[in-house]
Amino acid sequence: MDESAFIAAADATLDKIGLALDAALETSDSGLDWSLNDGVLTIECEDASRIIVNRHVPNREIWVAAKSGGFHFRAQDGQWRDTRGGEALGLALARLLKAQARIAVRMPELPAPRDQ
Repeated sequence: MDESAFIAAADATLDKIGLALDAALETSDSGLDWSLNDGVLTIECEDASRIIVNRHVPNREIWVAAKSGGFHFRAQDGQWRDTRGGEALGLALARLLKAQARIAVRMPELPAPRDQ
């Protein structure tokens, strides 16, 4: 996949994650806050920890950094999949947010381009 196609797909994914966070915050009393700037989504938790989701253009991956570690997601069969365990990005983020931010977030489908 060329650079511009990857950036467009990754940015669409980050936008969907932001919308899911907004929806979760509407029904929660969580002090979570988030921002999206130039391909970097920063989620600030109540305990001052952060979860960072960003596009990594050279590798054509979406990277996630959390207290529990770092994760790399690559487009595979139309999904963003963890390069180590194969977990889908949406499932991984929901799990990380529940553990670290203590908020339940229902992630939508986060499709990835099929061609690499």
